[in-house]
Amino acid sequence: MRDPLAEPSDLIRSVSRALRVLEAVGRAPRGLTVKQIARRCELTVATTYHLVRTLAYEGYVIRREDGTYIVGLEVADRYRELVTAFRGPPVVGECLRRAALDSGYSHYLGRFVGGQVAITAVAEGPRSPYLEDLVPGFDEGAHATALGKALLATLTTEQRQRYLREYGMRAFTSATLTSPEAFEADVAAGDRRGMQLELGQFRQGVACAAVLIAPDKDMERRTVLACALPASEMMTSARVVRAKLLTVARAIAEGLATDQ
Repeated sequence: MRDPLAEPSDLIRSVSRALRVLEAVGRAPRGLTVKQIARRCELTVATTYHLVRTLAYEGYVIRREDGTYIVGLEVADRYRELVTAFRGPPVVGECLRRAALDSGYSHYLGRFVGGQVAITAVAEGPRSPYLEDLVPGFDEGAHATALGKALLATLTTEQRQRYLREYGMRAFTSATLTSPEAFEADVAAGDRRGMQLELGQFRQGVACAAVLIAPDKDMERRTVLACALPASEMMTSARVVRAKLLTVARAIAEGLATDQ
């Protein structure tokens, strides 16, 4: 939801409307007609028609034979470019892939983007349960993932509480921490452990662990490494997981340093 109070004085309406059209089409995998798009975006049919024609010309939407529009391949190209920019230098991606191959566990990079916790790179491992929500992009369950906890742990208590108030503490499972007090205690325990941890808080039967790769005064430059695995394996292998994460984190830190 856009904040009307934050609307810039020099907002270009046509660009804003085109993006709203693209968002509406993206949320409808079966496609939308021009009239349906107009209704969802609260635009006139004539305006919507011109916007859709432009987006189709640029490849951001595709018109199907039945007259509906779906997202075009140009969106996929922009997403790949975003993922590449988020991941950093090629050596970082190689470190992630090697860690996933050696351990069998899916590995993730995360950092703050625009003040919000975001997953910036993923390497899937065959022994980890597939988590369709953990893909490059904003982490809406930061309070329930080890990656989110590791980043939030770098904030002051006041900053952390403000973040939790703004983004909420949705209960993903019965084990999800939904009170600021419980979350603070959990983060403090992770700091003492040298690894943030969650067991079944984001997805039942799945565990996640995370360590800080790169501390920095600038919060947008802080980076964390996480891995996901069956909760039963975490219960017996936490120390091994932590040691391997720290080894990979050091290699990634070196790779990030070469890109500066």
